[in-house]
Amino acid sequence: MREHPSLDIVSSDGTELAGKKIVLCITGSVAAYKSIEFARLLMRHGADVTCVASKAATELIKPSYFKWATGNEVITKLTGDLEHIKVADYKQSDFIVVYPCTANTLGKLAHGIDDTPISTVLSVGFGSKIPIIISLAMHQAMYENPAVKKNIEFLKNKVSFIAPQFVEDKAKAAEPEEVLDFVLKKYGISPILQGKKILITAGPTVEHIDPVRMITNQSSGKTGVLIAKELVSSGAKVTLIYGPGIEPAPKGAKVLRVETSADMLDAVRHELKKEFDIVILAAAVSDYTVEKPSKTKVKSDASKMVVKLKKVPKIINEIKKIQRDIFLVGFKAETDVSKKRLVESSRKKLDESGADMIVANDIGTRYRKNPSQNNVIVIDSDTESESGWKDKEKIARFICNKIEKRFAKTLS
Repeated sequence: MREHPSLDIVSSDGTELAGKKIVLCITGSVAAYKSIEFARLLMRHGADVTCVASKAATELIKPSYFKWATGNEVITKLTGDLEHIKVADYKQSDFIVVYPCTANTLGKLAHGIDDTPISTVLSVGFGSKIPIIISLAMHQAMYENPAVKKNIEFLKNKVSFIAPQFVEDKAKAAEPEEVLDFVLKKYGISPILQGKKILITAGPTVEHIDPVRMITNQSSGKTGVLIAKELVSSGAKVTLIYGPGIEPAPKGAKVLRVETSADMLDAVRHELKKEFDIVILAAAVSDYTVEKPSKTKVKSDASKMVVKLKKVPKIINEIKKIQRDIFLVGFKAETDVSKKRLVESSRKKLDESGADMIVANDIGTRYRKNPSQNNVIVIDSDTESESGWKDKEKIARFICNKIEKRFAKTLS
């Protein structure tokens, strides 16, 4: 018998929540419509989601929508089947998310009142010590109510709260992506990447002309940093060799700051004296460096200045000379070329470097118009997968998912 069609998306964006059973409680906030998208995001990262909807929520959204989204029956009332025990008794679920959570449901949890399916599920889950995550949504004046504040204070060390967004006099529920990020950071461990040692480079390099002048490129380091962040969240042990990018380095990674292409190559070689499982070369390393940089500031009174450049070694070509069996991911950037040409140049780089995967992108006219987005093609010996234009956060997840799936094949 074929599985529910909605289950086709499970683990399409990652496996951090694979095997986890999550109870999603939807209360009667107008933000309830966001819960469908949130349920799908959880599933895309591997979760099995069961929804519990309040009567008020079902007046906003039909229960059949939640079943469509998750592939599981929706709990809207408690019967002799003891639905609350099946999902919230000891070790029956990995955690419970209340998204969105009204002041009414918050108060019932704080005072042990269980007169609805959601409050009963929460009461059982609270008692059986299943972790509970609450994303509040209400009018701001309700949020400022001393009784609500007292309930939050009572529960703050017993459950996890996701702060609402204060907009237009409302304490609005966090966006689904924000709640997902919270869940992944707190509970998302990849069974494939957990404990794996990963070395990643990110950011630009600078090549000095003199002590105050330099040549560089426009890389912010954002994509590499976001990839490192995703890998940390997946449970990997990440070492980030980071050029002078402007994005804050992720917490949880060992960070080594470098400046020049020579610095980055030296740092890579030094780190590879230790064993790594995966190397990801996301840095935009200069292809050329100044042949003879001046030790003192070059005078600015001359009408022209000639700077001679020399080729620098390709870091990607050095990796498998040091560790032959390492899983190697390189990046290839072109400007305003056809997809065919981009793939061809990437496959050439794949063959020449011995890499296992190349992430290709065109950083030409369209990219420069909106550099917060990107479109990448992940290429390996067998396949090509295109992301489509997405925010860089989603691009980083797409890349990590492809790395994870390809790396898993090397382990089997």
